[in-house]
Amino acid sequence: MLTLSLSSLHLPHHHHLLFSDHLSHTRLHKTTTFYIPNRCDLPTISQLPRISSTTSSNSYPTSRSESSLAFLTPLQAILFDIDGTLCDSDPTHYNAFRIMLQEIGFNGGVPITEEFFIKNISGKHNEELCGVLLPNWDLQRARKFMDDKEAFFRRLASEQLEPVKGLNKLCKWIEEHGLKRAAVTNAERSNAELLISMLGLSDFFEVVVLANDCERQKPFPDPYLRALQVLEVSSKHTLVFEDSVSGVKAGVAAGMPVVGMGLRNPEKSLADAGASFVINDFNDPKLWTALEELENEEEITTVTT
Repeated sequence: MLTLSLSSLHLPHHHHLLFSDHLSHTRLHKTTTFYIPNRCDLPTISQLPRISSTTSSNSYPTSRSESSLAFLTPLQAILFDIDGTLCDSDPTHYNAFRIMLQEIGFNGGVPITEEFFIKNISGKHNEELCGVLLPNWDLQRARKFMDDKEAFFRRLASEQLEPVKGLNKLCKWIEEHGLKRAAVTNAERSNAELLISMLGLSDFFEVVVLANDCERQKPFPDPYLRALQVLEVSSKHTLVFEDSVSGVKAGVAAGMPVVGMGLRNPEKSLADAGASFVINDFNDPKLWTALEELENEEEITTVTT
């Protein structure tokens, strides 16, 4: 268990200072391309799909064998969440929230449990968490708390995080097949930049879509719809990897099948949210069986067309 306290840390007032300091110790080959909002060709909020809090409509087949992705043929792109999907960052977020919430006397000073974190915090956007965790605080003060928490997270993450097992293998497969790819995240820009750099993926992603730059955040489909539009690909030929209930709902609401990453969130929760199937990591045989089936389907299609 961590024994760090806020009083023992000198949290930066500006996120970019911590990120710049980290970059001096890493090899960042290029600047990650972030989606820039407010383009005139993007749909307005009224043109974006709405989702129900209980159900979502899928544009992909529902009567298919378990773990099959063959209906995506030809596969054009793969979209990834970052936190909890590319790296097991939830324990670090949990520790940061646990320490900081205890410091301010949340829950009578009793540390939050991991179950509380999974149910009430994981996958949610910070703007939403201001109301969930600090409903009686002034909004500006609550936002400052969230900013400080993210700085604390980055301090911890720079020392702890590693890629999910099999990530490098999957990235190589994606590159070999010439697929487009994007990261789509509810995380703050500084967090996204730090994690992508730490994981050595600065040259991998063609674009990173931040929920902050969209009208609505996950679980709404807006961030994933933006990624589809920027990459110029179809939802019928794109696959999503997500680890949270809100992320799975967002991907499904955008019309794509979602493979759930079951590192921390219960498999049933991800399945109930609409995940096509759930994997333990990127080495999971279920995933590679599905990708092999997809490859075979594409070969058959190529021969017969």
